[in-house]
Amino acid sequence: MAMEVEETDGKTVLCLLTDPDGTPLGSSVYLPQNTEPQHLQQIVNQLLKNEERLPYAFYIQDQELLESLGKYAEKKKISVEKVLNIVYQPQAVFRIRPVHRCSATIAGHTEAVLSVAFSPDGQHLASGSGDTTVRLWDLNTQTPLHTCTGHKNWVLSIAWSPDGKHLVSGSKSGELQCWDPLTGNPSGNPLIGHKKWITGISWEPVHLSSPCRRFVSASKDGDARIWDVTLRKSVICLSGHTLAVTCVKWGGDGVIYTGSQDCTIKVWETTQGKLIRELKGHGHWVNSLTLSTEYVLRTGAFDHTCKQYSSSEEMKKVWDIRARALKQDLPGHADEVFAVDWSPDGGKVASGGKDRVLKLWMG
Repeated sequence: MAMEVEETDGKTVLCLLTDPDGTPLGSSVYLPQNTEPQHLQQIVNQLLKNEERLPYAFYIQDQELLESLGKYAEKKKISVEKVLNIVYQPQAVFRIRPVHRCSATIAGHTEAVLSVAFSPDGQHLASGSGDTTVRLWDLNTQTPLHTCTGHKNWVLSIAWSPDGKHLVSGSKSGELQCWDPLTGNPSGNPLIGHKKWITGISWEPVHLSSPCRRFVSASKDGDARIWDVTLRKSVICLSGHTLAVTCVKWGGDGVIYTGSQDCTIKVWETTQGKLIRELKGHGHWVNSLTLSTEYVLRTGAFDHTCKQYSSSEEMKKVWDIRARALKQDLPGHADEVFAVDWSPDGGKVASGGKDRVLKLWMG
């Protein structure tokens, strides 16, 4: 039996709300043709009996509804005499709580902390410092696990492989070192190729290649290089920027994005290193890049409850995550802050700075 809702102008549409899997949310309902997405959000929250209102997007025939039902039906020439199936899609899988207190101050480095990175499962933290060491920390006990030595200069960049089996660090001398997170020992000799310091590191997403083998590094020398940790060498050099490469990201669609002081962003394919396109428009240096899929690429082998996926198919699931902006000052460091990183569960932030300590911030 259809459930009726109060009409406004006498014209209604018979609608059936379903979740992304096709499960109906109750029975069909008559809705006024001037019903818009914000009205549908109220209805879905009421039917789901959400204690706090949650955001939803709505889709009809795989197209997002951005106007009233009547206007949409008229534009798409959809009959209002038939049942209109509307799919509601939650806009947040889980929430990031505001971070407002420092839960731990972890001393150990003897110089400024320049880079920090949470492991994909959120259980460990890696930090790089001006003291030329990489340190691994157990976040459950907030104690050091390993001190990784071998670099000859400041450790400017660190990155975990998405499956958590490798950690790579890059230094001001231009060399890269791969580490075994279980032992803290280097996985072979340093990787040599860049002529100047390392500005960024990004791993190939795990859904494209598992187990993880390849990563890309960016350097002040103007090049980006793709490395294979199994072969222990650079397999492709991405040359084309006229000034320093300041940032690099390996996208989920299999291409690499590099930003540079030459004011451009270049997009590269990863089998031969060919330039696909060049994005121009910035009036000054491109200092940072971010991708809408960055969270799931970095933590692809795990979900936010620390469960490890058992198959490549599970890894390929797409998550739609809307992060909330943090609008709160977090005092605590005694000097400049050089590095920050969110934990995979969104509940912690790690920061490191010139005062030589790591701080963990909790919600």
